[in-house]
Amino acid sequence: MGKPKIGLSMLYCLGEPFKKMTEHLLKTETAYIEIIDDGFHTLTKQRVSILKDIGESYGLKYSVHAPFADVNIASPSKPILKAMLKRLEKSIAYSSDLDGYVWVFHPGLKTGVSMFYPGIDWLQNTKTARLLSKIASDYGVKIAIENVPEPYPFLMKSVEDFTKFYEEVNEDIGLAFDVGHANLNGQIERFLMVFRDKIVHIHAHDNYEESDQHLGIGHGTIDWQKVAKTLKRLSYDKSVIIESVEHVAESIRKLKQLLA
Repeated sequence: MGKPKIGLSMLYCLGEPFKKMTEHLLKTETAYIEIIDDGFHTLTKQRVSILKDIGESYGLKYSVHAPFADVNIASPSKPILKAMLKRLEKSIAYSSDLDGYVWVFHPGLKTGVSMFYPGIDWLQNTKTARLLSKIASDYGVKIAIENVPEPYPFLMKSVEDFTKFYEEVNEDIGLAFDVGHANLNGQIERFLMVFRDKIVHIHAHDNYEESDQHLGIGHGTIDWQKVAKTLKRLSYDKSVIIESVEHVAESIRKLKQLLA
């Protein structure tokens, strides 16, 4: 078994123009890069071409984070859901064009009408996930669903939620395990152990167990030595993407040392 591949999400510069983000790519200390297909970095054919050229020149390997602003795969509104699916399929297609090794998406959310239709949002969440899996298969793209943080009204945050999901959805959908998010509900170790065979991608950032702060590695309460020890015990050899928005270079070096 090889070692985990340390990478970097461009989330930390999402507030900067796309051109500025590409300049950061040329200076990064890792070959694994996660592109955020949202905000100022929303992908287009031209931008995909630019990223491909940079990737080929600098030996970069891309993962793509699906759009998440105002996206709810469990939406009860059929017209809105149809528009979102069109947008998500385009993102999957761009991930394919980039030879992305994984496309990460968020589960659905409860809405203001959820209380009137018990269970309907969960059913739509699983239905859309199955459809995304089929679309991704057609494009030859691996997809992974992410555990999301408290206190937001997402349908899937805990080990129990994901256990139910995988029992009901028999599709090739991996788990993008977010360490920082799991820290907010005290389930880091449980996620790693229960879903050891499902985890295909990891997001790493820190917090103080109060909110989704995306702090630098070691700048919160997460026991990273314990996390690293568990990953080694599980022989995890896939990507660990730093999703901190501060102390980025320091975080890369720390994780490389811990997971060496």
